[in-house]
Amino acid sequence: MKKRVVITGMGAVTPIGLTVPEYWESLINGRSGVGRITRFDPSEYTTQIAACINNFDPEKYVDKKEARRTSRFILYAVAAAMEAAADSGLDIEKEAEMIGVEIGSGIGGIEILEEMNKVLLEKGPSRLSPFTVPMMISDMAAGLVSIKLGAKGPNSCAVTACASAAHSVANAYRYIQHGDAVAMFAGGAEAAITPLGLASFCAARSLSVNNDNPQKASRPFDATRDGFVMGEAGGVVVLEEYEHAKARGAKIYAELVGIGTSGDAYHITAPAPEGEGAARAMKIALKDAGLQPEDIGYINAHGTSTELNDKNETLAIKKVFGDHAYKLQISSTKSMTGHPLGAAGAIELIACAKVLQEGVIPPTINLENPDPICDLNYTPNVAAKTTAKYAMSNSFGFGGHNAALIIKKWES
Repeated sequence: MKKRVVITGMGAVTPIGLTVPEYWESLINGRSGVGRITRFDPSEYTTQIAACINNFDPEKYVDKKEARRTSRFILYAVAAAMEAAADSGLDIEKEAEMIGVEIGSGIGGIEILEEMNKVLLEKGPSRLSPFTVPMMISDMAAGLVSIKLGAKGPNSCAVTACASAAHSVANAYRYIQHGDAVAMFAGGAEAAITPLGLASFCAARSLSVNNDNPQKASRPFDATRDGFVMGEAGGVVVLEEYEHAKARGAKIYAELVGIGTSGDAYHITAPAPEGEGAARAMKIALKDAGLQPEDIGYINAHGTSTELNDKNETLAIKKVFGDHAYKLQISSTKSMTGHPLGAAGAIELIACAKVLQEGVIPPTINLENPDPICDLNYTPNVAAKTTAKYAMSNSFGFGGHNAALIIKKWES
């Protein structure tokens, strides 16, 4: 028998809130976190907007010296993990070897790569920081979180572009199901809004160029969408074996009941035609959970605000859910947070848990001119009530990486 896995703690650092309560309050009120980039001069870029995290103080989590030598994405992960740890009430020291960390990142410490490359070119190789590699590599979010928390169990990092956090949650789920851990800190972190990061996505023509109206730029499923908006975030959930959580009287947000992963085997950036790979991931998640399509009440869509993604995700949902697709409540919280790449799956899973707990669905803001191809209920512009008992979170990444997570409303 596979062990049951529940969510007992949550932490989030996002462009619309630096804690889970702040993040959730912004979501249900439809607040956009998108604005003009101010951390560097974007005037020469075709896209000059992003959903940046502002007013984040890393010295609340690490000392000044460590903050200076630690990549932003790692700091976001540490902050989210510390919130999740406090929220869970888990005694990590008591069972350190059975508590692990799985935190993914699609891009990692890109700002360190930029800074150190400049030092190399201007001052030579002898002037590089000895912390260059550990500041830059994607696995160091999981590494530093484990150090800060004293978690000595399984420790790893999924790097699957925009599906990184979802795959990390899926991996952590399996660790617990098979008895390798009693609890896991799982999620993702990303901080790629840098000159190189922005220029790279501009070159790929992936981004919205609605620079004059940034809060309207991220508009999933809208006929006038013109690309995604870069975001950044850190999101961590505490996954815990149910009997372990029950024995210590833990607060439970939801139960993680199914995961599904697949590969498109099609193109390095474009999704498979008609969302074939995404549909398979959703079907696998339903099978893993032992559910019928009609059981799902809410989907937090990947919903990036790009022409191909929104169309193909819609087709995939119709393929999996049939007539029930038109009864589903769906929304894309990326309309508010932008797209935080490898962190997306974590903060969106947190949103799903809050949806089931609170009975409220965050809207897809800026959905004013629905694309005729995208004809499902995407909860346009205003939050809606729900009685959903099961929610699905979709994440799809460059390279054809697909992941779907299903959680169940917790009813004690």
